Amino acid sequence: MFGGKLDAASIGPIWHSAMKAARTARGQTLMFDLAQISFADMGGAAFLAALEKEHGGEAELIGEREGLRALLERARFASQSPARSEPQQRIDALDVATAAIRLVATSISFIGEAAVALFALPKRHRMLRKRDLLGYIDQAGVRSLPLVLLLGFLIGLILAFQSAVPMRRFGADIFVANLVALSLLRELGPLLAAVILAGRTGSAYAAEIGTMKINEEIDALTTMGLDPMTMLVLPRIMAAMLVMPVMTLALDVAGMLGMATVMRGFGFPLVTIARQVQNWVTAGDMYGGLFKAVCFGTAVASIGCRAGLGTGVGPRAVGLSATAAVVGGIVATIALDGIFALAFYRLLL
Repeated sequence: MFGGKLDAASIGPIWHSAMKAARTARGQTLMFDLAQISFADMGGAAFLAALEKEHGGEAELIGEREGLRALLERARFASQSPARSEPQQRIDALDVATAAIRLVATSISFIGEAAVALFALPKRHRMLRKRDLLGYIDQAGVRSLPLVLLLGFLIGLILAFQSAVPMRRFGADIFVANLVALSLLRELGPLLAAVILAGRTGSAYAAEIGTMKINEEIDALTTMGLDPMTMLVLPRIMAAMLVMPVMTLALDVAGMLGMATVMRGFGFPLVTIARQVQNWVTAGDMYGGLFKAVCFGTAVASIGCRAGLGTGVGPRAVGLSATAAVVGGIVATIALDGIFALAFYRLLL
């Protein structure tokens, strides 16, 4: 028998005793006398349904009101329905293949649109503003020079020191200058410059273009008859292609200064260090590194712009695009570096 209010606030004190009574009455008829109930909410109805579930069968209602019966029916239905669990996301080979095909298709589409915009540039030269191009050059190259010089100096210093320690056992520490110079010019210079470009500029390109897409500024340009590829993508790619050789040379010079600092600490004069570098480093090594730098810059800028144009909807979209630009730029740079290493090896055979 229940009386007064049967709500979420009043069922707490009687919960355990009522459940114990319901378990004790198993096998017998369970009866709920609800004639004295003045108010009941869904919490009270859920309490009655829990008592029925503990007893093992539906109870016989006495003096219930129509509204309470309807609440009890809903509570019974909810208690009998199985709990819904979040569907587990299963990643299979088909999903991976579909995502890879979609990525390849969007990349090919972007390359095609960029090529069309490049060939149509003489007719659309007014859309390519020189002020924007100079601004992108300043953003990508000039403002990154302090970081490039610092990183290059530290890399040259660390590489020279780590190489000199084991080579001194064989009296070959003079060849550390050759090792560091060739490593910087052929591999580390363009590779590290591309990583810096991807972290600073590639993410910035993706964030800028992604924000413009979310704000529907790209749609506005298209509506006004302006080509977004010519106005937004081409100047950024050109800026990256122009600044990457300069960044690579700056990093190479800073790395050699770091190497010279270590070699001077081991007692070698600057003339000897410079002579070793001149005798072993050729112009082909430098030109090969600069060519790779241009290719790396093109890849990083293109991936950043493509990530920005593919920005989705929502507050996380711009951040995801920037992350995709950085990761994609670094992965593409390393993949291209592997291809160039194999090509140069074949050409030098």
